[in-house]
Amino acid sequence: MCGIAGFLGGERFTPAEASSIAREMAAAVVHRGPDDAGVWADREAGVALAYQRLAVIDPSPAGRQPMQSASGRSVIVFNGEIYNHLDLRRQIEARHPDALSWRGHSDTETLLAAIEYWGLEEALQAATGMFAFAFWDREDRTLCLARDRMGEKPLYYGWQNGVFLFGSELKALAAHPAFAGDVDRDALTLLLRHGYISSPWSIYKGVQKLPPGTYLRVTAGASRERRAGELPEPRRYWSLRDVVAAGRAQPFEGSPEDAVDALHDLLLRAVRGQMVADVPLGAFLSGGIDSSTVVALMQAQSGQPVRTFTIGFDESEYNEAGYAKAVASHLRTEHTELYVSARDALDVIPRLPDLFDEPFADSSQIPTFLVAGLARRHVTVALSGDGGDELFGGYEHYVSTPRRWRLLSSVPTPLRRLVAGASTAFQAPEADRVLSRLPMNRGRRRIQAKARTLALLANCRTQEELHWRHLSHWPNPCAVVRGASEPATALTEPASWPDALEFAARLMAVDSLSYLPDDILVKVDRAAMGVSLETRAPFLDHCVMEFVWRLPLSFRIRNARSKWVLRQALYKYVPMQLVERPKAGFSIPLAAWLRGPLRDWAEALLDARRLQAEGFFDPRPVRRKWHEFLNAHEQCEQRLWNILMFQAWLDRSRREPWTKDAAP
Repeated sequence: MCGIAGFLGGERFTPAEASSIAREMAAAVVHRGPDDAGVWADREAGVALAYQRLAVIDPSPAGRQPMQSASGRSVIVFNGEIYNHLDLRRQIEARHPDALSWRGHSDTETLLAAIEYWGLEEALQAATGMFAFAFWDREDRTLCLARDRMGEKPLYYGWQNGVFLFGSELKALAAHPAFAGDVDRDALTLLLRHGYISSPWSIYKGVQKLPPGTYLRVTAGASRERRAGELPEPRRYWSLRDVVAAGRAQPFEGSPEDAVDALHDLLLRAVRGQMVADVPLGAFLSGGIDSSTVVALMQAQSGQPVRTFTIGFDESEYNEAGYAKAVASHLRTEHTELYVSARDALDVIPRLPDLFDEPFADSSQIPTFLVAGLARRHVTVALSGDGGDELFGGYEHYVSTPRRWRLLSSVPTPLRRLVAGASTAFQAPEADRVLSRLPMNRGRRRIQAKARTLALLANCRTQEELHWRHLSHWPNPCAVVRGASEPATALTEPASWPDALEFAARLMAVDSLSYLPDDILVKVDRAAMGVSLETRAPFLDHCVMEFVWRLPLSFRIRNARSKWVLRQALYKYVPMQLVERPKAGFSIPLAAWLRGPLRDWAEALLDARRLQAEGFFDPRPVRRKWHEFLNAHEQCEQRLWNILMFQAWLDRSRREPWTKDAAP
């Protein structure tokens, strides 16, 4: 695991300057790889590659990067793990028996050889793993960037003042003297809509995230693209949409029991592949279905107790540590739990802008960072259950949204419009005066809040619109962000959704395209790499995903209960009563904190004069929502957290010369 960075188009720099700049870019992400560092530059081509290494596979000097191929033709900086790299080595040796002798046993060397012998796309399709890398072909004078199928590892890139920059995190790009740092207001609307900035956008103009399952090429001397700042079009080598379509065309034809056995064997193999490491390894354990399955399969293949980690909270409604402890005891893992106080969690908040590098507003980022820190005290690699909810139907809205639509669509459209109009009327000043005569003022505000929601949903024309409006944080971000136009995303463009037969399956697919890579995997990557911990997610093995998408929906959601097929696989190891409970999110008491210990912090960031001077937000809707929240009139803490995370990020970025404040 590493942090990578570099640039193309740096001909105006001397070799020493280019190497120094690349080294500074990599040093900005030293937390991703504190064990070693390296840089490689070609003055004539104007290219430089740099990395920071977290040594996991082959920690010897033979695994160092930037790594040149045996032929000397190409150079790579690589972040991630190729789990099947030993199998790839055997294939290379069989097809090219006299071609090379291996210098070490790192997966980076394997990947580099596969690209040279087979070509980039064939090597990507053959690789099983999580990764982001940059590959320089010295003969073709071409820089290639690539990212894993589901987007576990991040990669940003873009033209900035005539130089093509790339890196694992935005702070690496920002360390280059060509970086502009202009805030993209359109991207800011996505933060308000979703709580995260959807791929391919970033918070900065001219900088994008490479989409999962894609690669791109940039050629040295591409003068027209450089002048115009035109970004190359990513090319797709793997597509979840194609996987969903293939699963529908060739569905699984066995019995439910056959599906359980097949899934068990695939997961067992995926977990086995992800347990390979030359450093201590463990797993996160919440006691839920997903993490318990991963840990059970690890323990079944380990000759010693697996290290497992969980954190607990004193607030009982947010505490899952007891469930995790029970599962750990049954599986006989070496379990470590840490109870954290509200103060421990609150102390993380000032670190969030640095950890997440661009505004990010999933508040479970706080406990995720804490459990990653706990694990890092004992291990360097931790497996997780991420992806299980999206793959096996774990979220409540996969059941509730189709149910809501059946109810809503049974009402004639004219009557729905009438209901929406009446609901809107509850928000008018005249209605406000009437409702203010209610015995309890809080009752008035709750009626109006429910009326706003009803008006919004009653006007939905399709079940897809009902879904994304129900999940939207701010219903109209452009009314809050000044001078912005909201881009369409995978969530808000139903025409682009994978064509699954059942609506619940379509929701699972679109979450896998949007929420999973842009929220869940970002949260885990930044929280874990912030403490130099590598995380791995066996559910995201593409062979597992391709199999599960062949299963009938009834094998995943049965009688309104999620994860049927996964539960049956888990019951081979853990009794049903230990893991059967209502799903609980990895959450914090955000509303109580914002009204209590975080109130002064939030008030300062949401000050009307400050918002007006900065020019990004219209202060009126923000202050109105803050006032309603403080008076317990509306549960809108998530909307406010979105604003607060941008404000905290902006506060942090002002201390760096590379970020520009936009004028109103």
